[in-house]
Amino acid sequence: MAVFSAFNLIRGMSLFHMTLAYYMLSAPRAIADQNLVFLLGEAMRISEPTAFAKPSSATAFAAIFLALLGVSDLLAVSMDEEIAFPYWANQIPTRLLFLFGLTSYSYFFKPGLSFAPSPGDFLKNRVVFAWGFFECTMWFWAYIRIREEKFEFAKRLIERRRKEASVLRDE
Repeated sequence: MAVFSAFNLIRGMSLFHMTLAYYMLSAPRAIADQNLVFLLGEAMRISEPTAFAKPSSATAFAAIFLALLGVSDLLAVSMDEEIAFPYWANQIPTRLLFLFGLTSYSYFFKPGLSFAPSPGDFLKNRVVFAWGFFECTMWFWAYIRIREEKFEFAKRLIERRRKEASVLRDE
């Protein structure tokens, strides 16, 4: 058995989202100045965002979104295993697809030699790239764990249904 289960990884991601929400609301510069954000941004030659210098309406909106995501994920992972397991088995690939697209967009369409202004320019910075890259990594890890735990879950579900069926037959 692995050190972290899929549900523990999801709980960790939920707490990460709520922590990011706090920093987005109070001190967004602390996120932009993180070593990992700087390292990934420099390695990929992605520009540093200027909007994270102080709290703004955009960072407050991002904080609300991240807090909602964190709380809703904590509630979803706390459901009964019979409901939570199929939910996350379908939810994680959807998130991965979205996050991979966002991360790819922030990298491949970064300002370069043939730069033309577009509405998505605010997504082309190292904070968005680092967040998307980290999220893709963690959600992929959770997806791998869900796939590995699928057989154990199926065995527990079959055993539970057998017990329920024997109880019903005895009545």
